[in-house]
Amino acid sequence: MVQIIAGEKGKGKTKILLDKVNSDIEVSKGTIVYLDKSNKHMYELNRKIRLINVDDYCIDCASEFVGFICGIISQDHDLEKIYLDSFLKIARMSSADIDRVIEKLSMVSDKFNVDIIISLSADAENLSEITKSKVIVAL
Repeated sequence: MVQIIAGEKGKGKTKILLDKVNSDIEVSKGTIVYLDKSNKHMYELNRKIRLINVDDYCIDCASEFVGFICGIISQDHDLEKIYLDSFLKIARMSSADIDRVIEKLSMVSDKFNVDIIISLSADAENLSEITKSKVIVAL
């Protein structure tokens, strides 16, 4: 299942995402991965959560990012959740690609039973109906 925390830049999406990931690790039986554009939030994450700085990898476009996610899933059979902060930046995509990438991530999530929680810098009202249906928090 894909879930989205949507809101314009500076509205507090990252804080909500960090609170959610840190509370989820307490009840999780598997592993949780947090993808971000830097190591800035390293000390705000529980030590059991694996932080991946996507900028350390050579990702140039959204399709490469989806492949990167598939690689993470393929190497960890105990993976329960993936958190994506600054989604548009780490996925190297424009807002025009949101629906296509969210749909691909939904297919991957459903196939491998891994929840994907996304922080998306966009007003929920401006999203398509398909993407809007996945929004759990709109700021």
